[in-house]
Amino acid sequence: MTETDRAFAPVPLAEAAKLNGLGILQKILSGEFPAAPIARVLNFRLSAVEEGRVEFRGEPSADHLNPMGAVHGGWTATILDSALGCVVMSMLKPGEAYTTAEFKVNIVRPLTAGMGEVACEARILHRGRTLATAEGYLRDSKGKLLAHGTETCAIFPIENLIR
Repeated sequence: MTETDRAFAPVPLAEAAKLNGLGILQKILSGEFPAAPIARVLNFRLSAVEEGRVEFRGEPSADHLNPMGAVHGGWTATILDSALGCVVMSMLKPGEAYTTAEFKVNIVRPLTAGMGEVACEARILHRGRTLATAEGYLRDSKGKLLAHGTETCAIFPIENLIR
């Protein structure tokens, strides 16, 4: 396993189970825990985290284009899903995990390769016992809205993931 491979991997669940979600995200941000492997493939990263708010930054490239030459909607959806899921994660108690249950995205402007870095901010709307909802916004470097979305996540015991 290379150093790069170690920088991108699922978090160690046995260790993560002892921390709240905000603590896990802070360790990812500091590099103490690895970033998700998909972040390497799609060229984005967690850039800020606090309870109830997260930000991802990324730069779409020619590797992310659809047949028409615009950035594939899946890239936009994935950075939004990452931010929306992680903002829910920021609200988790030790021993809790989450997964996306429902996701809605609206792409209001096309993204292009070479457009530079974009920022995706998500905020928590509601955190219940078993469900949480969040909203997020993807903007270009000038603050222009590119896409927005909402997400519902299921919350469950982390031991359901540890086998």
